[in-house]
Amino acid sequence: MADRKRQPEPGLVQPVVLSASRATDIPAFYADWFMNRLRAGGFQWTNPFRPSQVQTVSLAQTRVIVFWSKHPAGLLAHLDELTRSGFHFYFQYTLNDYEAEGCEPGLPPLADRIDLFRRLADRLGPDRVVWRLDPLLLTDRCGVPELLDKAARLAMRLAPYTRKLVFSFADIERYPGVRRNLARAGIAAREFVPAEMEEFARGLVAINRGSGLALATCAEQVDLSSHGIVHNRCVDGELMARLWPDDRVLMEYLATVGKDQGQRKACRCIASKDIGRYGTCPHGCRYCYATRDPEAARRAFHRHRPDSGGI
Repeated sequence: MADRKRQPEPGLVQPVVLSASRATDIPAFYADWFMNRLRAGGFQWTNPFRPSQVQTVSLAQTRVIVFWSKHPAGLLAHLDELTRSGFHFYFQYTLNDYEAEGCEPGLPPLADRIDLFRRLADRLGPDRVVWRLDPLLLTDRCGVPELLDKAARLAMRLAPYTRKLVFSFADIERYPGVRRNLARAGIAAREFVPAEMEEFARGLVAINRGSGLALATCAEQVDLSSHGIVHNRCVDGELMARLWPDDRVLMEYLATVGKDQGQRKACRCIASKDIGRYGTCPHGCRYCYATRDPEAARRAFHRHRPDSGGI
């Protein structure tokens, strides 16, 4: 009898690129769990829209891990092991200054986050730590001039440690949970109108003249190319190809991979597998669409076991 090609197991996925994670801050809160699963060779992931659908995410083909975080302190002690494991990785590091507005109540002080950003970039190099000024939020206390002032102060501290600044404009109206959480916190926030997007873009370009960072928007329809601002790919095949051109498996994947169809229409990211879970991040950011109930997210975090298969 002729040999038959082995078929993949039902519910098994073997991604080349892993996202960890858009849905929750794994480096800040679930680093020990992540490393346990990395050593075990895979993760369990439950579809948030169809809880009966559970996937086994195997690392057998994985070459790149994209980390998303606002304070990846938990992962810092594991960087050497990650490097030895043979996986390539880089960070999307969100760093805002909303201390006066109270929009990010669960984060460490701004000075600590800046210090960690710089230490991480010193370890990995500026190409592998992308600064996200994300999302930009207008309130009754903070307009476009105030946001630009914050951006300028942050750029003075961060620009020598990164190559790119990615920003987005807050989505409030499309997410009822975001509107509710902002209102409960007494934050009178609103979305940008097109003229304010242009005003911010012009101001940011002026700030950036002394820094030379690549400027890009994340999942935004607005065209700011006249200011030299491009649409970003946060899961970025061009960056991967530049950093790891000798990885044959990765190069073959990048030659054929398309846009991640599971993301928003304006998202330019290439396909990856996200292993996070909504409603599990204790940062409590008022603008977060991934956490409808911050108190429930804190309870979920405290219930979580580092030896479990999934978050």
